[in-house]
Amino acid sequence: MSDTTPLPFPPHYDPIQTVAAEYPGTAPQALFAPAMAWQQAHSLRPAADDARRAHLLVIDMQVDFCFPSGTLYVAGRSGTGGTDALRRTVEFMYRYLPWISEITCTLDSHVPGQVFFPGAHLTEDGAPVAPHTVITAADYRAGRYRPNPALAAQLGVTTEWLTHQVTDYCTRLEATGKYALYVWPYHCLVGTAGHRLAGVLADACLFHAFARGAANAPVLKGDSPLTENYSVFAPEVTTCWDGQPMPGAVRHEALLKRLLTADVILVAGLASSHCVAASVADLLAFVQEHNPYLAHRIVLLRDAMAPVVVPGADFTDAAEQALASFEAAGARVLTTDDPVEAWWG
Repeated sequence: MSDTTPLPFPPHYDPIQTVAAEYPGTAPQALFAPAMAWQQAHSLRPAADDARRAHLLVIDMQVDFCFPSGTLYVAGRSGTGGTDALRRTVEFMYRYLPWISEITCTLDSHVPGQVFFPGAHLTEDGAPVAPHTVITAADYRAGRYRPNPALAAQLGVTTEWLTHQVTDYCTRLEATGKYALYVWPYHCLVGTAGHRLAGVLADACLFHAFARGAANAPVLKGDSPLTENYSVFAPEVTTCWDGQPMPGAVRHEALLKRLLTADVILVAGLASSHCVAASVADLLAFVQEHNPYLAHRIVLLRDAMAPVVVPGADFTDAAEQALASFEAAGARVLTTDDPVEAWWG
């Protein structure tokens, strides 16, 4: 369709009822017939026929991040950041459905035994470390923290080896200047309700896939036990202290290459201070390696993001600094209300 007037919301979407943690999403079969009817009503062409391709990358819009009942709600300073970003992203998907060729949602995917969770470390008196604790290499060298022998047993290593590993990991993180080892509350554990995509987002992705005949393949990341994986494209650290490859720490180069076949890469997600920022940094680095001119294809939807703000830690300024640096590197910053014409620069 040549007219770029945004579409109305489809009948199944209720801006109040569906943007709730309790909303489980619609059964796929129940969305199929309405999507086919929407396709006919609005003369929607197959995504494969798009002359210009827009790929929407939605980062980690999962129950644990999107809602106050989640274990790691991304509240932002407004207190409603994650839910607002989710609603704007979904409404953007419905309004601009004819011009979005492909959607990729990422899912932060964890198990209990990982280096950034409370049970991975013990204090000097043998208690588990509290969430939102920052652990430094100096802390480990001084013995203020030590690895939990239970984690060492799960990994099949000695506690001495794991002590060397965590100390080395903290040292490498600190050397990058991006992060220290931050102990997060348990979140996005595979198989729990908090891990799944927000139901309203799952609906929108399926509706788009059915109505446009488009790809809908989520990407999981974050299950390596010994490193954070803020970026969907690569873990923070890929080798152990003894030079061995870190288990599960691999670069997702196939996704990078697929994104760069699009004419525009639209980015939304949570949190702008962490997983979005790390992912965009890796995407821009990949572009700089291969063709710096393509940086202008990256469009950051700033109102479809929110930063982490928790008691004692406000990462809003870090998120704003990251956006400014991405814009300086050639990416563009728009909102979900900007017209389709603005996407193409």
